Amino acid sequence: MTRAQFAQETSSAGEWKRQGNRFTGRISRDSASAPGEGPDGEGRWPVEAGRYRLVVSLACPWAHRSVIVRRLLGLEDAISLAVVDPIRDERGWRFTLDPDGRDPVLGIEYLSEAYLRTDPAYDGRVTVPAIVDTRTGEVVTNDYPQITLDLSTEWVDFHRPDAPQLIPAERAEMDALIDDIYQDVNNGVYRCGFATSQEAYEAAYDALFARLDVLENRLAHREYLLGDTFREVDVRLFTTLVRFDAVYLGHFKCNRQKLTEYPNLWAYARRLYQLPGFGDTVDFDQIKRHYYVTHDNINPTGIVPKGPDARVWLS
Repeated sequence: MTRAQFAQETSSAGEWKRQGNRFTGRISRDSASAPGEGPDGEGRWPVEAGRYRLVVSLACPWAHRSVIVRRLLGLEDAISLAVVDPIRDERGWRFTLDPDGRDPVLGIEYLSEAYLRTDPAYDGRVTVPAIVDTRTGEVVTNDYPQITLDLSTEWVDFHRPDAPQLIPAERAEMDALIDDIYQDVNNGVYRCGFATSQEAYEAAYDALFARLDVLENRLAHREYLLGDTFREVDVRLFTTLVRFDAVYLGHFKCNRQKLTEYPNLWAYARRLYQLPGFGDTVDFDQIKRHYYVTHDNINPTGIVPKGPDARVWLS
């Protein structure tokens, strides 16, 4: 068995077991708290434009979802955005892209400072996206699956007039797709890349490509996963697909075939990429530098590949 990249999240059988989300507060229209107050008795914070700061890495697919949804819904003025350096050090995500290495709104150098202000005993991995309350400097949530759903359902008063309806009225089919895609694809690539036994790697690899085959067939006669309109589930699949050939194919050993070798998935991914809010939020430089430089157990040389040529996404 090889040395784990994140030992606390690796089982004795060599399987990658992603840690849970520590902060699961919600910003909700149903909050009993008044503007300026903290969470109510059920952990619901008040919806308040200009109060919260969304902290992301442009390299991270989980954070990228929230960047896309925030852009699609027109929430840029309601929720401010902080972007961390794609290269983590031993203290985690850092604000070295900002002047003096400090976030200009939160006044901190590391996202871990907000985590520890909220829970001084926290000893897990610091993750993005995270929504931080600018009044207290505390983390409201790092619950990435819920963040984008709440941007659609709880922030409706601040959506732009022509914002897309990312969550359909009948959610059962989409929620089932989201679960399958998360298990086998979104998290599946990590289960391949961070596996420390051959058996764990091959099980994740087989599940990943079996699911991609199903999605390839599903897209044979439809524009998007649920029909002729893109939804939340498309955002979630896109952020993995856009990183596939650049990172997961080689770095995470997901190499049965390239994304560009799936006719339907490749056409679908490019269709999304060329829509406002999708491709213009992709930063391949930050994506590649993050994965190839910070995963030193997987890529000890730290060499970042030059390719693939990003212009293929505009074809």
